[in-house]
Amino acid sequence: MRLGILAGFDANWRDTLEKVKIAEDLGYEMISTGEAWGHSVLPWLTVIAANTEKMQIGTGILNTFSRSPAAIAQEFATLETISGGRMVCGLGSSGNLVIEGFHGVDFDRPLRRIREYTEIIKMLLSGQRLQYEGEIYTLQRGFRLLGYEPVREDMPVWIAAITPRSIQQTGEIADGIYPIHWPRRGFEPLKRQLAGASRDANRPEDSVTVAPFTNVFVTGEGDDEQVWRNARQPLFHYTNRMGSFYWQMLSRSGFESEIKDSRAAWADRDSEGALMAFSESMVREIQVIGPIESVPEQLQARSDAGADLQMIPLPSGDTMDVGRRLEQYLGS
Repeated sequence: MRLGILAGFDANWRDTLEKVKIAEDLGYEMISTGEAWGHSVLPWLTVIAANTEKMQIGTGILNTFSRSPAAIAQEFATLETISGGRMVCGLGSSGNLVIEGFHGVDFDRPLRRIREYTEIIKMLLSGQRLQYEGEIYTLQRGFRLLGYEPVREDMPVWIAAITPRSIQQTGEIADGIYPIHWPRRGFEPLKRQLAGASRDANRPEDSVTVAPFTNVFVTGEGDDEQVWRNARQPLFHYTNRMGSFYWQMLSRSGFESEIKDSRAAWADRDSEGALMAFSESMVREIQVIGPIESVPEQLQARSDAGADLQMIPLPSGDTMDVGRRLEQYLGS
């Protein structure tokens, strides 16, 4: 069982950094964090790179619209040097509301952009001259990253993908995938699809690391009813407030009834009905939820089902509490 943590930036970043270092000492393999319309993630990852020694450090994710692929390659060249070659470049399309409404960029051909970003970033970070002919980018001046000496032959690119087409492309071009709200029973077919796509692209079938975002909710320590509400809340939000990709993915995963009922309730602005439409069995299939002694067993079951590296939100609490909780997740 391999675990990583999700830990974002806020005003208490010094405390968070200490918690990240505790996770590293406990054997958590990776720290990742994303970027939406708040703080930039890259300065925070620079701090982490300078204050850790072993963990992989990743974006989860950067969008492929607000920065050029060359700009992302420049940032990761610095991060690769500071970290000693521990970076993972996590990419995704984000969505049209953020890309057009916040960044002011047309949300055009997101799948193609992910492919071209991946290829250009990998080209630059491997030390090659930038000679690239794509559908979006034509870059023929032969630039190299000035003054950059590659730390390793290839820096991994992981992609946030949940649709059939994006999963297929990820298997063809990427080194990892970040699925979100992915049911346990869905890991085996996901790995089959990725293996087939990698094989079609003349790559090894095990080219792609499956690194799902895995929420953990602990019962038996207070108000269990509220814990279950908290566990349903992300499913409600992504079903009703985050466009069509997520609810369609959940429907394809066998939860058509719950998705239909939740969306119908939300259409009537019945927030309670929309929240409670998610069955207990659906929540258990997607989230880790139960007494703390059951958490390692549940994480292991997801690992056995095909989750290679599970990314878990950093627990709340002071430094001592977080360290204790991270140990409990490991079963130690």
